[in-house]
Amino acid sequence: MCSVRLNDDEKTLLSAAAIATRTSLPAFLARSGLAAAHDLDNTAAAIAGHRELVAEMFAARRHLGQVGNNLNQIVRAINSGGQPAEIDAVVAAVQRAVTRVQAATDRLLDQR
Repeated sequence: MCSVRLNDDEKTLLSAAAIATRTSLPAFLARSGLAAAHDLDNTAAAIAGHRELVAEMFAARRHLGQVGNNLNQIVRAINSGGQPAEIDAVVAAVQRAVTRVQAATDRLLDQR
């Protein structure tokens, strides 16, 4: 006997997969788990890919935080009557950060 805890979304997704394969949820879990266990190279690659994606999302979040700080400094300087020379560099950093977040988000959605 083995019990598995699932949140509502996980249970809904797995139940739909079980129905699509015309099996019960416990049978689907057992068969898919055994299939993953028999192909550890692909299973490990999928898990590693997920970990890399999570790490990229956290790095992108840190990058956005840094860019936000730079934007705040530029706005403060402009509001004080200055014309900071770093505007172009910060705008480029914002564009890179947005591209990075979009790419990571697309990868995450492709995995679903």
